[in-house]
Amino acid sequence: MSLFVDIRKKLGNFYLDVCIETKNDVLGLLGASGSGKSMTLKCIAGIEKPDEGKIILNGITLFDCAKRINLPPQKRKVGYLFQNYALFPNMNVRQNILCGMHGEKDKTTKEHTLAKILEMTQLQGFEKHRPHELSGGQQQRVALARILVGSPNLLMLDEPFSALDSQLRARLQIDMREMLKEFGKSVLMVTHDRTEAYRLCHQIALVDKGKILAQKSTKALFADPESREAALMTGCKNIMDAEKTGEYELFVPAWGIHLTTALPIRAGLTAVGIRAHYFNSRTNHNRYPVRCVEIIEEPFENIFQFRYEQQDENTPNIWWHVPKDRMPRAPYEVGIAPQNVLPLYG
Repeated sequence: MSLFVDIRKKLGNFYLDVCIETKNDVLGLLGASGSGKSMTLKCIAGIEKPDEGKIILNGITLFDCAKRINLPPQKRKVGYLFQNYALFPNMNVRQNILCGMHGEKDKTTKEHTLAKILEMTQLQGFEKHRPHELSGGQQQRVALARILVGSPNLLMLDEPFSALDSQLRARLQIDMREMLKEFGKSVLMVTHDRTEAYRLCHQIALVDKGKILAQKSTKALFADPESREAALMTGCKNIMDAEKTGEYELFVPAWGIHLTTALPIRAGLTAVGIRAHYFNSRTNHNRYPVRCVEIIEEPFENIFQFRYEQQDENTPNIWWHVPKDRMPRAPYEVGIAPQNVLPLYG
């Protein structure tokens, strides 16, 4: 099961230019609101028509501007879970799910498929409940069940947890991960939450202002975002201009320090990124004296804001997230393992 998308679409001053490819994976589209993530899903589903390009799912062309192919949504075999779930309020759970099998005439097949999906989504016993009688998580599972009974070749999830509180969101993400494994086909998930993307997605495509900045396996992207924009979008708190001084060494003028890297430094280096959890008071690598500016207490960790001794006074404090049982004692010296120094390029 594979998906190839290479499309362009102009919307006023906004220009969508997306090229992504995935095969039997959960691919996350990660980006801020208004970056073009949901519009990409609508183009794939056939709700919106691109100005040019092509969309191919499992070898079948859904859209090709040059060949004038544009299959209607009902012929694309694409399941689309909307943010608001779009359940029919006057129908119960059973009726809502059966709407996804409107093309199936055999009653025995319908009942068998319904029973299987109810078990998969843990909705047994709720068949006669209407949407307003369900929790947010149960409504989400009903909407997902209605899609899955239609046996789509591609499942698309648009901010599936945005309407849920944080505690419920974390629990349902685990359930969703198991359901996606059982689905076993290509999945596209739109999210602005990098933790959500990390938990659920095998690959991530970073979307910014209508364009794809990068597409990598999830772990590879967080370990080596490569660009300043990608580092910011994956949550890197400390980013500063840097200069290459050796094959495995760079200089950060604003901090007044040299850093050794594990990754070879290519031409075109523009900055360095250090994630807030990457500093270490025990390592001797890239170790320099620092001055504590402020400690912000949180429930399970402290945010230790510091400055290097030679740091430019016009630059922001550096963030270090430290578990409460590991706070260093003065005098402070902080190191960074070479593999945690992220070279960033233009």
